[in-house]
Amino acid sequence: MDRGFFQRETLIVARELIGKLLVRIIDNYRVSGIIYETEAYDGEKDLACHARSGKTDRNAVMYGDGGHAYVYFTYGMHWMVNCVSGPFGYPAAVLIRAVHPIEGIDHIRRQRAPIQEKHWCNGPAKLAKALSITSELNGVDLYALGSPLRVEFGFSVPAAWISSTPRIGIQNIPEPWKSKPWRFIADLPKLKSNFIKN
Repeated sequence: MDRGFFQRETLIVARELIGKLLVRIIDNYRVSGIIYETEAYDGEKDLACHARSGKTDRNAVMYGDGGHAYVYFTYGMHWMVNCVSGPFGYPAAVLIRAVHPIEGIDHIRRQRAPIQEKHWCNGPAKLAKALSITSELNGVDLYALGSPLRVEFGFSVPAAWISSTPRIGIQNIPEPWKSKPWRFIADLPKLKSNFIKN
């Protein structure tokens, strides 16, 4: 991947991250999964976005160049990982909501035991736990080959396999933001049968 991929409109990045590979490097060991669910958060005007109240120590990474990881702690127990998108100074990001495990299955199994395999990475906190994503990765380059967390080319997913819905967990956000169809999710069975071998 290159930086330009991320420095586009957030909705475009969110849609085109579907099918890409999220890769975590741990002691030269690859742990990865194919991204199949994302959500877009688009600037200070978006009342569901962390930038809605302006720049803070927590969300400062969002105001940098597109292509960096924005990792934050939520509910006092979970990490979440986002891909910062858009140009420098515009606070937007794409939440990675779910991946299908591809590499490093033993590591993921240890991280998620005794959870059933189908639930290992089917949520943003779950995949962060599975891939050992924590605050130390906040701000890392997602397009650099030597980065401990990066996005790599995976598959080009047909538009017909991708649905869009309102974002999850923002019931208290006012309209029109609550109903924006900015969650993108692929048909996982089709993705698995056509592209994924394990």
